[in-house]
Amino acid sequence: MRRDHFMTILMVAVFTLGALVSSAQKVNKLSKAEKKEGWVLLFNGKNFDGWRQCNGQAMPANWTLEDDAMKVLIGEGKQPGHGAGGDILFGDKKFKNFELSIDWKASEQGNSGIFYYVREVPGKPIYFAAPEVQILDNDNASDNKIASHLAGSLYDMIPADPKTVNPAGSWNTVVIKVKDGKVAHTMNGTEVLSYTLWTPEWDKMVQDSKFKNFPGFTEGIAREGYIGLQDHGYPIWFRNIKIREL
Repeated sequence: MRRDHFMTILMVAVFTLGALVSSAQKVNKLSKAEKKEGWVLLFNGKNFDGWRQCNGQAMPANWTLEDDAMKVLIGEGKQPGHGAGGDILFGDKKFKNFELSIDWKASEQGNSGIFYYVREVPGKPIYFAAPEVQILDNDNASDNKIASHLAGSLYDMIPADPKTVNPAGSWNTVVIKVKDGKVAHTMNGTEVLSYTLWTPEWDKMVQDSKFKNFPGFTEGIAREGYIGLQDHGYPIWFRNIKIREL
């Protein structure tokens, strides 16, 4: 091989490696570009600052920190699929118009959810009055028989494309964008669905869903609220939780 040709190949390899290193996103860290765009972290990877139990003051006992992620565990004395009252909120602030990005990983058969516009109602679960973006092991979970129950879906209302979801044990990134009632879900870089809150179409979806008799839905979804994560009785990991207001 000619020396000049070898040097060209070497320079290309070095440049490519440098680009990959520079583009690699550190876990639970914001890049300079993200900070400039207004992103803020809701989880620092070190503790649960800002988070608390829904309708509570402290973090539930069945949440832990593992591999730079927050992880919900099966509660003591509980069976898989039975939460231990461990639904949590980022309780420091309510959000109205925003873009929320979360990395999530499900255990085998795992099931959970991400909620926005959470309105705390004493004695009621987190899903009583808030839209849910489904988190699921699409291949093995027991709740995988209905299309609108698969990962990325607006739970029990609009199905997402299951081909956009990585299997149990793999990380996924979901982005939820909410602006003046217009909402879009993106899974691993692909927009999978969109809808508009507080419209006749939204009201019909509620009536056609399991939420048709939930006062939290029939009275109307709040126009701002907390970000929440569900304890559904399965191990689920969350990291890189970040948001920017729009």
